[in-house]
Amino acid sequence: MSADAAKLEAEGDIAADFLEGLLDIADLDGDIDMDVDGDRAAVSIVGGSLTHLVGSDGQVLDALQELTRLAVYRQTGERSRLMLDIAGYREGRRAELREEAAGAVAAIRDGSERIDLAPMSAFERKIIHDVVAEAGLRSESEGDEPRRFVVVLPAGA
Repeated sequence: MSADAAKLEAEGDIAADFLEGLLDIADLDGDIDMDVDGDRAAVSIVGGSLTHLVGSDGQVLDALQELTRLAVYRQTGERSRLMLDIAGYREGRRAELREEAAGAVAAIRDGSERIDLAPMSAFERKIIHDVVAEAGLRSESEGDEPRRFVVVLPAGA
């Protein structure tokens, strides 16, 4: 196991301990799964009735992710890029965003010169950028947080 993988697993362990404590305090049921996804630790809470921990448009999930990253930072002294998912929300959102990006790619290929998508988080914008790049087109982020959005353009634009 590489030093990087061991570091990410340690981040996952710290995050899991923190999240187990939160679930206990809130008297919520849920199982915690840990993994390493590329260059980041990935922690998921599954089972039970957890949708209220996701919140509207994932806002509660994003806040819990930041708290978990802070807990990791407190113990390691290093910023974490840990990704938290609850009840499969991020995976479902990833699939929705891939479909949205595919629709924008199709519109550009059908002659549109520019497609502006709705504002989204940095995590969501990255998914769009990746799909657009795979299709051989161009994309850019415009605007200021929290209203930052992706623009899809033809390759030569």
